[in-house]
Amino acid sequence: MNKATFGSGCFWCTEAVFQRINGVEKVVSGYAGGKIKNPTYQEICSGLTGHAEVIQVTYDERIISYEELLEIFWKSHDPTTLNRQGNDIGSQYRSVIYFHDDQQRIAAESYKVELNNAKIYDDPVVTEIAKYVGFYHADIEHQNYYNENQNQPYCGFVIKPKVEKIEQIFKEKIKTKLAG
Repeated sequence: MNKATFGSGCFWCTEAVFQRINGVEKVVSGYAGGKIKNPTYQEICSGLTGHAEVIQVTYDERIISYEELLEIFWKSHDPTTLNRQGNDIGSQYRSVIYFHDDQQRIAAESYKVELNNAKIYDDPVVTEIAKYVGFYHADIEHQNYYNENQNQPYCGFVIKPKVEKIEQIFKEKIKTKLAG
C-alpha cells in the first residue's frame, strides 16, 4: 500500500471523489502544510495556520497507479484558481499535492507542466507541489462526510455534481464498495 496526499478545495468533496476509485483502500480527511501541530477545524478556517484541507489516500498500486490518481485529482477540481474552489475561499482551500517521495514529485511536476503546455485551461495551473511533512486527521464529523450527509444542501449542490462528473469520466475505475 502507498499513500498520496491531495488538497483540492473542501476535503469533503475530495474525499467523496477518491472513496469511489477502485484500488483506493482508505481515504482520511485532514490538514497538511501548516505552521502548528494538531490544528482544529476552527483554526484552519481562520486561514492563519497555513494548513490546507487535504485527504490522505491509501491505495494499492497493483490496481491504480499514482499517475492515475493524479489524473483524477486534476480533473476533479479547478487547478487554476488560487486559494479557492467555487464559493470556498481561503488558503485552506488551495490546490496542492504533497509528494511522499521523488517519484511522486516528478510525476506531479511533469503532469502540471503538460497541462500548462497543452493549454487545457484558459489560465495557468497554480497547484502547489510540496514535500509531505505531516498530516493531521480532521475530527470524526468531517470523515466520510458526503456519504453520511447526502441530504445536506452543500452535499447536493457542491459535492454530488463533482462525484457524478468523476463517475462519468472514470467509469472503468469506479468501485462498487466505498473506501472509508
